[in-house]
Amino acid sequence: MDYYTVLGVEKTASADEIKKAYRKLALKYHPDKTNGDKPAEAKFKEISEAYAVLSDKHKREQYDTYGANGFHQRFSQEDIFRGFDLNSILRQFGFNTSSFGGPNGFRASSGAHHFNSIFGHAAGVNGCQGGNCSAQPMKGEDLTYQLSISFEDVLQGAEKTISLRHNGVAQNVSVKIPKGIESGKRLRLPGRGAQAPAGGSPGDLYLKINVEPHPEFQRDGDDLIIEKRIPFSMACLGTEVEIVTLEGKRFKVKVPPGVQQDAKLRVKGHGLPSGPIGERGDIYVRIGVRIPQELSEEQQGIIGKLAEAGL
Repeated sequence: MDYYTVLGVEKTASADEIKKAYRKLALKYHPDKTNGDKPAEAKFKEISEAYAVLSDKHKREQYDTYGANGFHQRFSQEDIFRGFDLNSILRQFGFNTSSFGGPNGFRASSGAHHFNSIFGHAAGVNGCQGGNCSAQPMKGEDLTYQLSISFEDVLQGAEKTISLRHNGVAQNVSVKIPKGIESGKRLRLPGRGAQAPAGGSPGDLYLKINVEPHPEFQRDGDDLIIEKRIPFSMACLGTEVEIVTLEGKRFKVKVPPGVQQDAKLRVKGHGLPSGPIGERGDIYVRIGVRIPQELSEEQQGIIGKLAEAGL
């Protein structure tokens, strides 16, 4: 499901617009107002799940980056509702969460039962007994750490060790870097963020990936581009250039006669992987024609004769 569609907002919606949309729908589909209607209860869980994601800056960023399918491959239901205090949110909207009744005319006796049946122990509604619910301890702050890796790490995958400091104590954490990862992507390490007050669970650590420039190759998605400059004469007559791949393989690439400036010659299947199990992209050799800035008298004479011949 698309969370934006569920809440009826645009993808560019502000946090305030998202909050207003959820409040309106929560008032409509709250379990005590719908008298146990199962489709309405499912709708309430759906809108609450959407709000749990879109109201959280990091979760929304992950959702926007990976889309619905990719997001749910990375986040379980427990992850989605972690740190989402539904009781507190509903109190802000005027609900009496001790009984899920109050000024809106909702039934006071069955709210806890409804919420347990809908969410189980998610969304901060666990621990309800006799209609009284206690708010869950706050989660610690999420932290972001930038991690620089090489093209070779992108090609082969890697395992990096980073040093974190909690309460003045250094801790080494091992991180697996998947093949094919791109700059700007984030890796999540649950429970490695800041400690929480009052016994809550620690936050998460997000590793923001920075792929460092390569001295020879440029990246274009899964493809690699390398530039080779050849003399004007070889551009006319044809030649060969040699390239060395990231894993050290050498290839002779034929340059056809009459090649044009910025032409690209493909070496299939020796680029970067499209993911941990994806196929590799290609290498493109981009040809640059070297034009001399100075000519000897002999060279000037030869070029003059070429010009007379129509070249």
